[in-house]
Amino acid sequence: MITVLARYYSFIRAIHEVCMKLNYDPRYNIAYLRLQEKTSDVETIHLSDEINVDLAPDGTVYGIELLNANVQLAREDAGQLVLQNDATGERTQVKLPIV
Repeated sequence: MITVLARYYSFIRAIHEVCMKLNYDPRYNIAYLRLQEKTSDVETIHLSDEINVDLAPDGTVYGIELLNANVQLAREDAGQLVLQNDATGERTQVKLPIV
């Protein structure tokens, strides 16, 4: 039983570590697309007044920060996040909580 629980815990932790996640904080109007869990120090590269990218020393992209996010996220699809599988054409839409 302990072995099964240990394997289950490892599996859940592995899933958590590889999941992409989009966070939006309306208090600061910032969105952050986390591509993977940070495992080392990152350098934030300022690309524009609206976009920062977090990079590891080896060039791995950890996340993308959108400043003035409500404007950027509402530009297309009326504030809907669209996830599309280009191979199958399957689409999923999520309404974003933007102000």
